[in-house]
Amino acid sequence: MAPPAKPPGPPAKLDEFVPHPVKEQLPGIDFCLASPPPWAEAIVLGFQHYLVMLGTTVLIPTILVPQMGGGAEEKARVIQTLLFVAGINTLLQAYFGTRLPAVIGGSFTYLLPTISIILSRRFVYIIDPYERFVQTMRAIQGALIAASSFQIIVGFLGIWRIVMRFLSPLAAVPFVTLAALGLFYIGFPNLARCVEVGLPALVLLIFFSQYVPHAIGRRRAIFDRFAVLITVALVWAYAYILTVAGAYKHRPPQTQFSCRADRSGLLRASKWIKVPYPFQWGGPTFDAGDVFAMMAASFASLIESTGTLIAVSRFASATPIPPAIFSRGIGWQGIGILLDGMFGTANGSAASVENAGLLGLTRVGSRRVIQIAACFMLFFSILGKFGAILASIPLPIVAALYCVLFAYAASAGLGFLQFCNLNSLRTKFILGFSLFMGLSVPEYFKEYEILAGYGPVHTRSRAFNDVVNVIFSSPATVAAIIAYFLDFTLLRGEASTRRDRGWHWWEKFRSYRTDPRSEEFYSLPYNLNKFFPSL
Repeated sequence: MAPPAKPPGPPAKLDEFVPHPVKEQLPGIDFCLASPPPWAEAIVLGFQHYLVMLGTTVLIPTILVPQMGGGAEEKARVIQTLLFVAGINTLLQAYFGTRLPAVIGGSFTYLLPTISIILSRRFVYIIDPYERFVQTMRAIQGALIAASSFQIIVGFLGIWRIVMRFLSPLAAVPFVTLAALGLFYIGFPNLARCVEVGLPALVLLIFFSQYVPHAIGRRRAIFDRFAVLITVALVWAYAYILTVAGAYKHRPPQTQFSCRADRSGLLRASKWIKVPYPFQWGGPTFDAGDVFAMMAASFASLIESTGTLIAVSRFASATPIPPAIFSRGIGWQGIGILLDGMFGTANGSAASVENAGLLGLTRVGSRRVIQIAACFMLFFSILGKFGAILASIPLPIVAALYCVLFAYAASAGLGFLQFCNLNSLRTKFILGFSLFMGLSVPEYFKEYEILAGYGPVHTRSRAFNDVVNVIFSSPATVAAIIAYFLDFTLLRGEASTRRDRGWHWWEKFRSYRTDPRSEEFYSLPYNLNKFFPSL
């Protein structure tokens, strides 16, 4: 005899077993690309973006200028110049480039070829430190001016548009993810230089941005959007109290430099008003080896900026960027590198990863906010004393911000996996192999250089050595090349490959004129599209 049937249980909710729907535009953004917040709020948000980009703007000259032979005054001038040109380049990108809310500032990718120029034999025998600084700066200027032609040609001739036409969501994941994760070495390692200042900044930023808004009902937007400002103000005041109380009086010099709130030397060295101008250090000098090394850095920064711009478009709740818009933006970024060389910033330009992460943290992807941030950059770069006060924020506080903002930017890349078939072994191989090699290969190059004093490629040609070492020291570049090649060649003939790689989701956005939303987001203002008929 059959056992009695069990009474039917409660009906299962169908929604529990339905996968999360795919979203072409990121939901949850309060102000998207074309919808600016109120002016008062936009000004404060713009100042916050300016504050975030100061970290890279100060750190790069801090690394380079002493090696060039410059002192505190030269360091302050280079920071002002880098900030001034960053403001110009950000406005150019916002008005004429991709028209995304992207900050264009200094890039760590250019450090390796720049240091190679600094250590060149032709400057070793210059005894006077200031003369060595000027001669080195002029050589860096010449290399940047010549290397800028790479991105200008690749962008404005539409070469990068052809490359981007075949980029799928699967290949885009390493582009975006490692553009942020590849900067892990300037996150917690710099925070740990002064744990008593950096760790409270990290904890407070997470607390104010993630926990407090959900604990209070009203005025949650204050903590949602201004958590960075609140955190920096509190921890900076705390660091100043520790400094005044003499907590670091008997500590080693390196600890004092990282922890004290009065050790940057920028306020004393900066002038009240100083307007940077082209060729302020003298006429540029050109060397073929320097140019090729800097072009390699330009290629790496092109890939890293592409990944960052994809993340920016995602946090701005915009449609996928058409290839023509990418190409136009890269062309204008090349013009930005040209301006870097003309003004003498000692560094090239790229899209700022930390500011891309800030878009996600604040949930505000408005173009107007970034334009206001660029105005702050120009204002504080001219009024040197006021800018020096803000630039004196201790590095561990900035590193704490990076730990959160880089994580947001990396998550934008992982979000593109929603368009792919993660049950496909082809997808798993391409994704896992590109991410692993993107982290492993640059780590090998860096460890080898630390131990041996030079990179793995060490021939008689310094230019060839720099080109190879620069490219393979960039995590995003290594991962992007591997992912793009494998995605383009592996099992192309299979019928399921097109859907597995998510190609069908982005195919309709290959031209911004085919979708009215894309045309609204990316078309040039003031009818300037007639000057770019091919775009």
